Order: sequence, then structure tokens, then C-alpha cells
Amino acid sequence: MFEDIIPRVEKAVEHSRKWAENGWNMGFGPKNVAVTSLGEAEALPVSFIYREESVNYWRQVQLMGNDAADSGEKAVEALKKGDVDAAEKAIYLSAYIERPYEQYTSAWKSLYEAVKEKMEECA
Repeated sequence: MFEDIIPRVEKAVEHSRKWAENGWNMGFGPKNVAVTSLGEAEALPVSFIYREESVNYWRQVQLMGNDAADSGEKAVEALKKGDVDAAEKAIYLSAYIERPYEQYTSAWKSLYEAVKEKMEECA
């Protein structure tokens, strides 16, 4: 019934794990100096005034991406067991974690909406 959702969740998990690696457009300081990923932030010279701020931001993105992915993995396990309620809750948590970054990524929000819609169809 929800088997078609599993590959989408797995793709979202993979995507979330790479948030900090793949990055997005992000500016730091009053001049909005672009630092678009954790790797780019860590490669900045120590003397760069916004290095610490950018590294901290991207490390936080990495942690949040991993948290969203961990919850997504729980959703996959639940779906494989047929526990749609547990999967829905796990995907909701991933979408909640994603919320501060939704202008850059929306994998979980759209996935959660798709799961809720499918649950309503099956009810």
C-alpha cells in the first residue's frame, strides 16, 4: 500500500545527509560573503573574519540533516513493517527538523504531505 513511498523516503534520507556537503547559497556578515557548504567554510583561511560563523552554521546544518535522515530511516523501517502511523510520525519529525531550511530544501515537507494524502485516501 505504501511501498511506493519507501524509495522517496530513502532518497530524502540521502539528500538530508548531504545538506552541509551539497549546501546552498548562504551569505555571512554585512556584505553577505557567500559560503555555500561546510567544505567551503572549513577551507576558509583562519584569518577570514566570518569563518567561525560560517563553519558553525554549516555544522549545525550537518547535524540537523543527520537528525532528519535518522528519523527518515525510522520511517523506512516502519513502512517495511506496515506501521504507517509510526512512519507518518517519523516523517513529520523530519519535516519539522527541515523547517528552518525550507527555503533551501523541501524534501520532507512534500513527502509528509504525500503521506498524509495517501493516508486519507486509504481511510
